[in-house]
Amino acid sequence: MSSNSYGTLFRVTTWGESHGPAIGCVVDGTPPLLPLSEPDIQRWLDRRKPGTSRFTTQRKESDTVRILSGVLDGKTTGTPISLMIENEDARSRDYDEIKDKFRPGHADYAYWKKYGIRDHRGGGRSSARETASRVAAGAVARLILGDSVSIRGAVIQLGPHKIDRSRWDWTAVEDNPFWCPDRQAAQAWEGYLDGVRKAGSSCGAVIEVVAAGVPAGLGAPIYGKLDADIAGALMSINAVKGVEIGAGFGAASLSGEENADEMRMRDGEVAFLSNQAGGILGGISTGQEIVARFAVKPTSSILSARKTITKDGRDTEISTKGRHDPCVGIRATPVGEAMLACVLADHLLRHRAQCG
Repeated sequence: MSSNSYGTLFRVTTWGESHGPAIGCVVDGTPPLLPLSEPDIQRWLDRRKPGTSRFTTQRKESDTVRILSGVLDGKTTGTPISLMIENEDARSRDYDEIKDKFRPGHADYAYWKKYGIRDHRGGGRSSARETASRVAAGAVARLILGDSVSIRGAVIQLGPHKIDRSRWDWTAVEDNPFWCPDRQAAQAWEGYLDGVRKAGSSCGAVIEVVAAGVPAGLGAPIYGKLDADIAGALMSINAVKGVEIGAGFGAASLSGEENADEMRMRDGEVAFLSNQAGGILGGISTGQEIVARFAVKPTSSILSARKTITKDGRDTEISTKGRHDPCVGIRATPVGEAMLACVLADHLLRHRAQCG
């Protein structure tokens, strides 16, 4: 299998399977002499790990990270940083009944057609378990970006239920199990997702990620567009089926006057009067907040029987048992933050290499 690496100067390669002994990543391109220890990474992994509420899979994983290389005396050496997370609670037997069936909505059939083999134990490499490695890499990327850049994510829609943006409160995000910035919406979502969970079904979500403090000038105007790389990074996350930057698809319904982000000088600095562009113009960051959203489909592992086929071509039905998220979009929020951090760190290093 190819294409397990992402990035140009800041380059991440992830490895491992959902039910293998461990997962992890190798981070290449990190500058030397940056302070880095396992707690610096663990704090971000703890936000993504399973079993933190009744609304996520009850698979018990501590997601404890180990730094295997690239750090000496608490500082990066400039050599590849290898990170490992052991799998502690895989239950492969949960998948024995469906090892010859393809789960609708999953990657099972596509993997089998491409490679002639698939890991039925939780999806193997296609499992969202892989995203823990991305969060670990994102922690290193945040270190490169420094404290002046903040990256935050929030769930703005759960199933058909959207937040009220007039009630947006970043402090609320850490106070509920949904990463929801609208406290009233979060309360309503509890009852909704409880019903979905008890029915053995699932729902999708929309996540918004925002990066503040990003300097102007990151990105390149043709094939290295910053927004193109962000879109590709977010689209690579499991179950993501749509990405938009700034006004996104909503820009199609705006007039030219509404869509234009007008500018004025204030205290000797450029000030934008709006941010329909999501902080990126011509593929290059403007210094405004970078705003991106991505849509996550409903979890494909559900209890209700679905029509499918077997590997030998027989029609059958399948019901997926085991431990699954009723909405994978919830735990996708820290993953979206991490992927945005990786893209920005890569582009920051590329910008320095060309422009000093």
